[in-house]
Amino acid sequence: MAGVLDSVDQRTKLVGQNRLELLLFRLADDQIYGINVFKVREVLQCPKLTAIPQRNPVVRGIAHIRGGTISVMDMNLAMGNAPLDDIENCFVIISEYNMAVQGFLVKAVERIVNLNWGNIHPPPKGAGKGNYLTAVTEVDNRIVEIIDVEKILSEVSPLEETISDQILKEESVIQAASKELAVLIADDSSVARKQIKRCVEKVGVRTHLVADGRQALNHLRDLLDQGESISDHYIMLISDIEMPEMDGYTLTASIKEDPRMQDLHILLHTSLSGIFNEAMVKRVGADNFLAKFKPDSLANLVQQQVDRTLEGR
Repeated sequence: MAGVLDSVDQRTKLVGQNRLELLLFRLADDQIYGINVFKVREVLQCPKLTAIPQRNPVVRGIAHIRGGTISVMDMNLAMGNAPLDDIENCFVIISEYNMAVQGFLVKAVERIVNLNWGNIHPPPKGAGKGNYLTAVTEVDNRIVEIIDVEKILSEVSPLEETISDQILKEESVIQAASKELAVLIADDSSVARKQIKRCVEKVGVRTHLVADGRQALNHLRDLLDQGESISDHYIMLISDIEMPEMDGYTLTASIKEDPRMQDLHILLHTSLSGIFNEAMVKRVGADNFLAKFKPDSLANLVQQQVDRTLEGR
């Protein structure tokens, strides 16, 4: 796998064209799984792992890599299956989610494929609420399951969701609730949707949830087709970037190109890190960018938009 992730500049050009690259890997069986290359820092043969006391069972140990120490989680075990064996011959996918670096133990790593988000679909409804999938696609006539990594991380190491008292302004919360202000939330991770929903509702704002960019755009267009005004329904859109059917960049550009809804305030809220994303935010016309998951920062940005809306009414 040496050099497989070297062409970062070339890969970033795919973002904004509703495209992505998936790193394909296997766990204990022949099923193929995928993870967005943009989340991956490095892939390497499993190094020596050191057990730590009172660790979550999913964490097989810690490893010293590139001068740092990271936790290595058994992805198969995290999804409720048996732990991977013969880990010396397994691989570790080192990734960055929610401003933290961690390793995922997998059985084998295959290759990188270039896909269109339009060919990435939500999990089938029959998969059940307890599944660990955020999307599915097809490569070489085989189903590839894209894992909801945020769900795994929330179970192994839950994020702090408490909002500081000094952030919430009681008068603003009361007014927002009385005016029935609402926010549209688009995110393919069920865990992320619930986290954002809880945070936003503490600011006194109602929420409407959708699972991807295509659903969000169709919902907004349906309102317009019914003669409704977007500003009468939503004070802002909070959107993930990585989503099946349509990513957050394409969603934002589509909204901003439509005179009927180009004034909708858009916050791109993502676990993707880096300066590149901030540049993309400006290119597609989003109003703001926030890395997941900072409850105080998210609540503050929503409350600012509440205040702007109340001042304009």
